[in-house]
Amino acid sequence: MTGAEQAVRGRALMLLKADAALAALVHGVFDGVPARASAPYVSVGAAEGSDWGTKDRAGREVRLSVVLHGQGAALDDAAAGRIDAVAGGLRGAAEDWEIVGARVVRTRFAFAREGGWRHELVVRCRCLAD
Repeated sequence: MTGAEQAVRGRALMLLKADAALAALVHGVFDGVPARASAPYVSVGAAEGSDWGTKDRAGREVRLSVVLHGQGAALDDAAAGRIDAVAGGLRGAAEDWEIVGARVVRTRFAFAREGGWRHELVVRCRCLAD
């Protein structure tokens, strides 16, 4: 993982954990899937990077996976909406990078085992090196 991927993951975790409205809806925000957690919870997953930049600045495009895990028939659109809102706020300084663009580019919903479900959001961040 390059510095841009680590910077985006770190900033996303910080913002998601600091969001009071999201904290009221889920039991926690985790870096990766925790060994034990009660649904609903949020996990920040894979970060894929590719080359991206401008004529005068090096950059990376990072696609970050954020997953809302739930249980039962209650599909929590409010928590997914908070994750979407926080993703839009990823712009700004992140370690040695500047996140100049951030938006959700894909969502996926799937049922899991034993009555569980997953709502995955993929956030595309475009980063320029400081």
